Amino acid sequence: MIGEVLDKIYELLWGAPMLILLVGTGVFLTIRLRLLPLRNLFHALKLVFSKQKEHKAENGDISPFQSLMTALAATIGTGNIAGVATALVLGGPGAVVWMWIAALFGLSTKYAESVLAVKFREKNSEGEMCGGPMYAMKNGFKFKILGKILAALFSVFTVIASFGIGNMAQANSITTAVRSLADVPVWLCGALLSAMVMLILIGGIKSIGRVCSVIVPTMAIGYILCALAVTAINIENLPRGLFEMINGAFSFRSVSGGLAGSAAVIAMRAGVSRGVFSNEAGLGSAPIAAAAANTDSPSRQAYINMTGTFFDTLLVCTITAFAISSSGVLEYSKNTGASLTIEAFESALGSFGGVIVAIGLVFFAFSTIIGWEYYGEKSLEYLLKTKKTAPIYRTVYSLVSFVGASAHLELVWRFSDITNALMAIPNLICLLVLSDVAAKECFRYQEQRKKGIQ
Repeated sequence: MIGEVLDKIYELLWGAPMLILLVGTGVFLTIRLRLLPLRNLFHALKLVFSKQKEHKAENGDISPFQSLMTALAATIGTGNIAGVATALVLGGPGAVVWMWIAALFGLSTKYAESVLAVKFREKNSEGEMCGGPMYAMKNGFKFKILGKILAALFSVFTVIASFGIGNMAQANSITTAVRSLADVPVWLCGALLSAMVMLILIGGIKSIGRVCSVIVPTMAIGYILCALAVTAINIENLPRGLFEMINGAFSFRSVSGGLAGSAAVIAMRAGVSRGVFSNEAGLGSAPIAAAAANTDSPSRQAYINMTGTFFDTLLVCTITAFAISSSGVLEYSKNTGASLTIEAFESALGSFGGVIVAIGLVFFAFSTIIGWEYYGEKSLEYLLKTKKTAPIYRTVYSLVSFVGASAHLELVWRFSDITNALMAIPNLICLLVLSDVAAKECFRYQEQRKKGIQ
């Protein structure tokens, strides 16, 4: 009964209106910002890999690079392995193209989220930076009551989502992956995971930032190299796979009757929805990490954090899609999700390929857990107006990892998807209301670049 109710709520929230709102906001912001996030993508990538100017400690808690890695830790997760495969099964190869399109417009969304987060951030009683959509709504809205209401709603949904899709669902994925490699008792896997999470969280955002700055690049590079190896081994199939992606994305051949059942529409829905789940552009979560960065320029940090969408979807998800498409497993396999990705890797690399995917799942999911903890902690701090509850939240969060390791999570996944949608709604309203503020920051930075100041 509960499952059926959640399914109906999910279909309502994640139907065409939500997808149109997400992509539409990205399109609007891209135009409003004069395509600068797209035009400055290479500049943003250069900022990521260049040494940043040191600022006073009061300008932030972690380095700009650590801020990006913390955000990427929460976004590069199981969606990059299981989510891409699911999109290919549900929407066909054309879904990948729509993932790309949504991600390109998502660059502007992620830029605007991050620039507002840094601009309107505050310091708490311990001198730590606090920011994100809730502070942008509270401090940026002229109609203060509306801003505070939306900020509270966003924070509540973020706290709930942190325990669901940020923790329990990821813990369960880790257990499944570990048990595919070795016969480890579920309770032991959960206990070790819970202890590791607590060990990292004790140090707060500085500890999270340090760990993420090591784990995220290492796991991403390792996974990408293996996925490229799979693609290279099956390279003769890649041209056909690319053709099917483009053809499927814009084919109005009817699959189930009517325009709504055309191949292009089905591919669009699958690609956009899985892409948003993966890179989180528009959900408002990643800007919370952006606000912790040690920077005196909202735009510079926004460009750095904007590259998270590039790395997550346009790089990692694309490489996964190429590996699956070139392997040919889509034509005959009945698997979906991570199982399909494993099958694709094993088709080229043997059992070693399955091990690689399983290890990737473990690290991707683990980094998501610690990244999302920071989002939930800061949202709870906003609601309660105190930092004193942080140790309690971290302890409970770590214990929830143990529960998630052995729980049946069908309802948790669905409930988490619902809370993600409920996070997105106030955040998108915030982006539209404060779009002029984001634009002014964007144009000011561009002028400074022309004068050689930035």
